[in-house]
Amino acid sequence: MRFLVETSARHAHLSQQDLETLFGPGSKLSVKKELSQPGQFASDQKITVVGPRSQMSVSILGPIRKSTQVEISLTDARALGLTVPVRESGDTAGSAGCKLVGPAGELELKEGVIAAKRHIHMLPEQAEKAGVKDKDIVSVKVDTQGRSLVFGDTVVRVSPTYALAMHIDTDESNAASASGEVYGEIVR
Repeated sequence: MRFLVETSARHAHLSQQDLETLFGPGSKLSVKKELSQPGQFASDQKITVVGPRSQMSVSILGPIRKSTQVEISLTDARALGLTVPVRESGDTAGSAGCKLVGPAGELELKEGVIAAKRHIHMLPEQAEKAGVKDKDIVSVKVDTQGRSLVFGDTVVRVSPTYALAMHIDTDESNAASASGEVYGEIVR
């Protein structure tokens, strides 16, 4: 089974309370473009993530979440002066913090900054066909021009609300020279 491998660039997910702190009372995310996962979108809004060493602008992905988190690459973390864990999205307990700055305000995030663990989104029937289940760890071969490689430690995420795709961060994408349309497959 082959699937699309997408590069997930640095971004943030915000709670409604934090969105209003950063953008003003009653603020809502506006859709810039739909993403491959159903119901997910890149918004027009951006915020600045401030670390001890530097700062950088990040896009906000919607919809609103229960809690705020920032997903960056390990290279981004070094540039910001942060030490971040590699974790699944949503697993932010005890992770790094930072300052977030928006056009209407700023806030100190005590925790919530991670490097997202590479993962494959699958529907239940696709997982069954591939012989995997939710939370399995697999290896994925990615064929590219001159930098093909196998990504180990890839978590399988299964839900009836997903669309089949693998997500890697910009460091991983650069390592594989994964530009344009790139496909991967689970290897045993």
